[in-house]
Amino acid sequence: METVERALGFVMEALHQLAWGPGTICLLALCGVVFSTATGFFQLRGVRFWLGRTLGAAFKGGNKRGATTAFQSACTALAATLGTGNIAGVATALVAGGPGAVFWMWFSALLGTMTAYAENVLAALYRGTDRRGDPVGGAMFYIEKGLHSRRLAAAFSFFCLLGSLGMGNMAQANSIAEGLWDAFNIPPRATGLVVAGVIGLTIAGGVARVGRVTEKIVPFMALAYTGGAVLIVLLNIQQLPGVLAMIFREAFSLRAGLGGAAGYGLARALSVGVARGVSSNEAGLGSSVMANSAAGCTPVEQGMWGIMEVAVDTLFMCTLTALAILCSGVYDLQTYAAAGARGVLETLPNGAALTADAFRTAFGPWGGVFLAVSLSLFAFSTLLGWSCYGAQAAEYLWGGRAAGIYKAVFVAVIVLGCVTRLELVWEISDTFNGFMALPNLAAVLWLSPQVIRESRRSLPARKGRVLNKQRHNGRKPLQGGGFGGIL
Repeated sequence: METVERALGFVMEALHQLAWGPGTICLLALCGVVFSTATGFFQLRGVRFWLGRTLGAAFKGGNKRGATTAFQSACTALAATLGTGNIAGVATALVAGGPGAVFWMWFSALLGTMTAYAENVLAALYRGTDRRGDPVGGAMFYIEKGLHSRRLAAAFSFFCLLGSLGMGNMAQANSIAEGLWDAFNIPPRATGLVVAGVIGLTIAGGVARVGRVTEKIVPFMALAYTGGAVLIVLLNIQQLPGVLAMIFREAFSLRAGLGGAAGYGLARALSVGVARGVSSNEAGLGSSVMANSAAGCTPVEQGMWGIMEVAVDTLFMCTLTALAILCSGVYDLQTYAAAGARGVLETLPNGAALTADAFRTAFGPWGGVFLAVSLSLFAFSTLLGWSCYGAQAAEYLWGGRAAGIYKAVFVAVIVLGCVTRLELVWEISDTFNGFMALPNLAAVLWLSPQVIRESRRSLPARKGRVLNKQRHNGRKPLQGGGFGGIL
C-alpha cells in the first residue's frame, strides 16, 4: 500500500508540475496584462465605478433577474474562494516564499481582477437557460460555443468536477474536522455526519437556496475574521511601517535567503506569491463564473462583480492575514529562513497553526478557538460554493439527472474527508485546478476581442463619461476571435 501511495505521489507531482508550470503562469499573466491594458487599467481608475455597481448596488437592494440576485451570486462565488487558503494558505506562503511573496500575491491579484472580469463577461455573453428557465453559464459554455470544441469543454467540466470533490470538498471538510477537534475535542466522524447533513439540506434546494444561505454566512464570516485581524494589526501598529518595508524589500531581493529550501530570493517569492494568489481567488480557473451567471446580469455588470470578488478575497482578506502574522511578531524572517536551510521547517508553526499563534497574541487562548470557528465557517462556505460548480459540471457532461447523483456523492465524500489524511488529496486537487485553467485561459484569450468590444460600449471612458449605456439583455454574442481585435 505504501508503495502504491509513493508511486501515485510521484505521478501526481509530475502532473502538478505540468499543470502549474511556467506555461500556466505565463498564460495567467498574459490574460491579466491584455485586459488591464485594453481597458486602461479599469480595476484601478474605475474603483468608485465598479464598487458602486456591485457592493453599492447590493446595499440599495438587489435587482433579481435570474435565480438569484447579483449579491447572492457574488456571495456564492465568494463562498467558494474565501476558504482555508485565506487563513492557512497565506501563512504557508509566508513560510515557503518569505514576506516578499505577499507583494507578488498583490501583483497577481491586481492582474487577476481583469482576468476574472473577462471570464465573467464571456460567461454572460454565452449564457443560456436551464430546464426551469433560469440563467445558467460557465466556462464550458464559452469554450464550446466560442472555440467550437465540445471535447475541450467536456475536459474542463471533468476536471472541475474532480476538483470540486478534492479541494472543494475533502480538503475543506478535513479542515473543519481538525479545527473543531483541536478547539473542542469533537470527534471527526461526528463532525462529518453533521456537516454532511447540513450541506445536503442546503444544496438540495439548488443554487437559489445556496445563494440565500451564503448571503447570510459570507458577510458575517468576513466581518468577524476581519475584525479580529484588524485588531491584531492595531495592537501592533508601530510594527506596520517596518512590515511593509520588509514586504517590498524581500519581494525584489536578489539573495537566496540563507541558501536553503526557504531561501527567499526574487524567484522564490514571485512563484509562491503568484501561485498563492491564483489558488485563493480562482481568477483564471473559470469556476466562479458559474455562480455569477445565475444572477442574469448584463455582461459588463457580471464582469465587475468578478473584479470585486478577487479584490475582497486576495487584496483584502489575504492581506489582512499576512499583516496580522507579520505585525504580531510570531513570524521571524531569519528563524524561518535558517530552519529552511537546515531542512527542519516542520519544527516551526506553519499554516493555520501560525495564524492561530498570531491571534493568541491578541486574544490569549481564546484566539485559537476564534480561529477554529473562523476556519470552520470559511471551509463550510467553500463546500457550498463548490457544490454548485460540481453539480453544473456534472449536468453539462451527463444531463440533469447527473446533478442529483453528484450531490449525493458530494455529501458522502464530506464524511470521508473528515476522517482521512489529505496531503495527497491537496496535490491532486491543485493539479485538477491547473488543468481546469488551461482550456479556460485559452478560450478567454482567443475570445478577448469580444470582451474588449463589450467593455468599450459600457465602461467609463478615461474622463469618466460612459461610452454607451445600451442594455445587453438578449443580445447575441459578438462575432470574432483571436488577437486581431486587440493589436
